[in-house]
Amino acid sequence: MNEVFLIIIAYLIGSIPTAVWTSRFFFGIDIRDFGSGNSGATNTYRVLGAKWGTFVMIVDLLKALVAVKLAFFLPYQSHSDFYLTNIQLGLGLAAVLGHIFPVWADFRGGKGVATLFGMVLGIQPNVAFCCVGIFALVLYLTRWVSLSSILASIAFPIFILFIFNEPEKLYRVFAITVALMVLLTHQKNIGRILKGSETKMPILKHRDRRKNKQD
Repeated sequence: MNEVFLIIIAYLIGSIPTAVWTSRFFFGIDIRDFGSGNSGATNTYRVLGAKWGTFVMIVDLLKALVAVKLAFFLPYQSHSDFYLTNIQLGLGLAAVLGHIFPVWADFRGGKGVATLFGMVLGIQPNVAFCCVGIFALVLYLTRWVSLSSILASIAFPIFILFIFNEPEKLYRVFAITVALMVLLTHQKNIGRILKGSETKMPILKHRDRRKNKQD
C-alpha cells in the first residue's frame, strides 16, 4: 500500500507542467500553441529563449529525481538492492508518465527526455553523466537538440548492457525500452533531420558566424 501511494505521488510530481505554467504566468500564452506544440524544454527553448528553456529542463529533470528519491521513505527499502532498484524504476516511470500525460494540463505534456534523464540520474548517476556527454557532444557538433536526445537515448542501453554491465534484468529491459520510446516519440524530428529542416538551437553563435564567413 505504501508503494502504491508513493507511485501516485510520483505521478503527480511528474505531472507538474513546467513549460505550460511558465509560459502562462510569465508570457500569457500556452507554449503548446507555438513551435512544435510540445510542452517540453526543447520547444520552450525554441519559443521563449535559452533562459526559460534551461529553467524548464532543470525543473523537469528534478521532478523525476525527486520522485526516485521517494523510495527512501519506505522503511524497509535498505533490505534489498533488488527491491530498491525496482521501486525506484517504478517511481521514476510514474514521474515520466506524469510528464507525458500531466493531470494538471489536460494530459498533454512533453516527450519526457529531461524527465527520463532525471530518473537515470537518481538511480545511476554515472550512466546519466555518460549520456550527458553524448548529448553535449552531438549538440555541439549539430545544434540539433532532437538528434542529441535520440543518440543519448540509444547510448543509454549500450552503457547499461555492455559498459557498466548492469545485473538487474528489469533495468536492462528499461534501458532498451527508453531507447525505443525516444525513437518512437521523435519520428517527426527524425523526418525533419533527414530532410535537413529540423530547427537548430541558436547556440555557439560566434562559431557559426565564422563558419558562414568562411563559406
